[in-house]
Amino acid sequence: MLDINYIRDNADHVQKSAENKGYNLSIAELLQIDDNRRELQKKVDALRTERNLIAAEVKQSLGKPSEELLARGKYVKSELANLEAEYKSVQSDFDAKMRSIPNPAFEDVPLGGEDDSVEIKRHGGQPVGAIDHLDFATKHDWVDFERGAKAAGAKFYYLKGDLALLENAIMQFALNFLINKGAKFLTVPHMVNTRVAEGAGFAPKGDASGNEYFIEGEDLTLIGTAEAPLTGYHADEILEENDLPLFYVGYSPCYRKEAGTYGKHARGLFRVHQFNKLEMYIYCLPEQSRDMHEKILSLEEELWQAIGIPYRVVNIAAGDLGAPAAKKYDIEYWSPADEKYRELTSCSNCTDFQARNLNIRVRRKDGSIETAHTLNGTAVSLARSLVVILENFQNEDGTLAVPEVLQQYMQNRKYI
Repeated sequence: MLDINYIRDNADHVQKSAENKGYNLSIAELLQIDDNRRELQKKVDALRTERNLIAAEVKQSLGKPSEELLARGKYVKSELANLEAEYKSVQSDFDAKMRSIPNPAFEDVPLGGEDDSVEIKRHGGQPVGAIDHLDFATKHDWVDFERGAKAAGAKFYYLKGDLALLENAIMQFALNFLINKGAKFLTVPHMVNTRVAEGAGFAPKGDASGNEYFIEGEDLTLIGTAEAPLTGYHADEILEENDLPLFYVGYSPCYRKEAGTYGKHARGLFRVHQFNKLEMYIYCLPEQSRDMHEKILSLEEELWQAIGIPYRVVNIAAGDLGAPAAKKYDIEYWSPADEKYRELTSCSNCTDFQARNLNIRVRRKDGSIETAHTLNGTAVSLARSLVVILENFQNEDGTLAVPEVLQQYMQNRKYI
């Protein structure tokens, strides 16, 4: 959520930024509701003050209060009840419209949709001729989608044997890598309540376009990423300036309906309903967040360079950003099977958008209080990481080379 004072002062910019992200809304309408809300608040406050004064006068009366005073008290009580009900309705409308406004994109974010994102750097070559990851893994009896479907439904799966061990090796390497970079490791709840889910920027319950699985009869959502519980970790807290930035890495399964992904690349492990992920998360001062965004990107790059994967970095266009992010980088790995780049990781600067939703603030050294900034980034999304390694480390003899940095987590085996 944005600061209403910021919206009042920058109405045209917020309107244009929302349109650039593909949102159809009216900031002018919001501000009209805001004016009405504030005028009602003044009237409610005035009547509450008068009610309290009348109550005090009645209490101090030595005899029976005058009929005029009692009549005025009755009128104020009735009028206040009506205005409070009207104010509650207007406030509800105001809150809903505030939640619908996306975070404006930074000035260096390209305009347009998914196809307008801009490549900013490239690492490694573009090998070709690999066997599709699913065919390769199935041939080795490393993955079973048929039994996954039998147990849970389409796009659920079992990992088996060496591929399951390789997933664990990737996670252990990435976790140790990030701990050595100063991250604090957290395991997280696999469900969050509505306030945290929506505060982190995920679709509300009942939104058909959302990817979330909801728990029937409970105020709980299965998480699609550890980003959600990591955002909620410091909800309603005041952090100290000297303690920032805070750098966390959270491990969790992720559950996604993958709604609206029809027509996108979805073969095998690339797009599934459940997978494990290691997620980076940073709380920082407002003036630190742009540098922290570059830091997260550099960590993602260093990690995947260490594994040995060719990739490119893309500055995501405004229309493909989503509501919370002011800027997002994607790392896209080179697929020698498809001979194109495909998404591997992303990292986003959400500025104060998530923190304001969940009342996460920072106390400056001078005692002043302001909203913190938050950022998130994928370290390893493990199902997709397996796709990447299966495609890029195949040998002609049918074996899979284990990347050197992962071998110590695979009983020092060089091939599987």
